[in-house]
Amino acid sequence: MLRAQLRQPHSSAQALHGEDRDHTLGGDTGATRTGIGMVYSAALLFGHGVSVRSEEDSVVEMIGKYFCHVKAPARKTTAARRGSLDSCDERDNSSAFADLDAGLQHEQQLLQKQMTGQIERCLTEAKASILHCQVLLLPRHMTSRVGQDVVHTSADEPCGLRGASVKLYVENKDGLKSVGCISPDQTVTPTFELSVVFKADKDDGWPPLKHIFDTNKVLKLRPEYRLVKRKLYSSASPVIHDFH
Repeated sequence: MLRAQLRQPHSSAQALHGEDRDHTLGGDTGATRTGIGMVYSAALLFGHGVSVRSEEDSVVEMIGKYFCHVKAPARKTTAARRGSLDSCDERDNSSAFADLDAGLQHEQQLLQKQMTGQIERCLTEAKASILHCQVLLLPRHMTSRVGQDVVHTSADEPCGLRGASVKLYVENKDGLKSVGCISPDQTVTPTFELSVVFKADKDDGWPPLKHIFDTNKVLKLRPEYRLVKRKLYSSASPVIHDFH
């Protein structure tokens, strides 16, 4: 068909329109119509001195463009899907880090609570036997602050608080008295020592309780205390922290 029309350039336009209309009405596929359109366009250009490729080349080019057109959406879908997967991974990572931070924060709170309870128990047991008082007065939330500072100071150690040996002292007019020792984890050999030094108030009592207890039986601790950190297997100098 192509060669016949090339030999009759005056009737090529009529052949083009007639052939294209016949294929359209005949219900051929889009690919077939596209191929015929490509071939006839080349035939029209030949009349103006433009070289024409063979019908086989045009068909091959048409098939290549058709499959490229079909594959393009698949690549786009794959890219979109890959992007959605990356986004899901980022959200999952953020969620994992958030869960990890929440877990660490919860663990820190448990350690502080346990340390606070152990400090209060040591002070209670030492009240009569070592401090020789009936009433021991502490500022509000003082033991909680001490427990928090002990846990925070232990955070940079290899075993954390588990590798600590915590010693408690009360400094009064009679000197420094040991009121207890805490081993957070007895299965771990201590690698550093934390000394907590509470300071007794110089007044040695609280006026509202004078009419109830002998002033010598009431001991009041000041808000200030000292925390001394010393590494047990190192020649480094102790680190002293004063808290107010």
